[in-house]
Amino acid sequence: MLNSLFSTKKAAPYRYGIALGGGGARGFAHLGALKALNEAGIKPEVISGVSAGAIAGAFIAGGFSPDEVFGIMKENRLGNFTSIQIPRDGLLNFDKLRHTIARYIPAKNIEDLPIPFYVAASNLNEGRVEYFHRGDLGKIVQASASIPVLFSPVKIDGKKYVDGGIFDNVPIAPIKEQCETTIAINISPTQRVDKLNNLIDIATRTFHLSVDATSCRKKEECDIYIEPPELYNYPILDASRAEQMFFIGYEYTKTLRIQPSE
Repeated sequence: MLNSLFSTKKAAPYRYGIALGGGGARGFAHLGALKALNEAGIKPEVISGVSAGAIAGAFIAGGFSPDEVFGIMKENRLGNFTSIQIPRDGLLNFDKLRHTIARYIPAKNIEDLPIPFYVAASNLNEGRVEYFHRGDLGKIVQASASIPVLFSPVKIDGKKYVDGGIFDNVPIAPIKEQCETTIAINISPTQRVDKLNNLIDIATRTFHLSVDATSCRKKEECDIYIEPPELYNYPILDASRAEQMFFIGYEYTKTLRIQPSE
């Protein structure tokens, strides 16, 4: 399929905007897809992200290449980001993610990143999604990636936040009107699951089903929609096959033969 990115929108400040969806360890596929887009001459000028997409997006917005981010994420893969704690309102503590972001990205606040960046997180107190464009980068990305039940909520300005995918698992909304061409990458394709072996499996499956409804209508909201179907074979908390997920994102995006707009 040949996609030619001709825009019928009014003049926008940015040529390309990319929304990076949630999906845990499958976030490695984002990097492969972004590398393929870069090779096609398409680089994001504004980025939005949620959960795994917020993690990948933070580094890309911080000026890192997809290959560089892959190296960072592999070295500090999801299993290394998490540390067990005795929980009150979650099972795992995600503080290592915040510390890793601070170690690699000089910008402390979102608004200081080289590329404009939006992060989706769910406000538990008010029951709605919020798109952060300012504030503490590490803390907000940590909130965006904190899957409820599995990870403790993150407190921001006195309110508790968790994974933004509950309300918006492919956050196109904050960037759609700002760019001529909107590209969305969904790394959470719908799947059938035959075995649920433990509480973690049940919790992650329940969360996946809850966010699936927010993703299915995204195809109509963007200009280019990238959803590698093979990713359903990869658990969201298992980063052991990082190279394969990167390759899936890369190869699938290459098959779309996306071309830059003129």
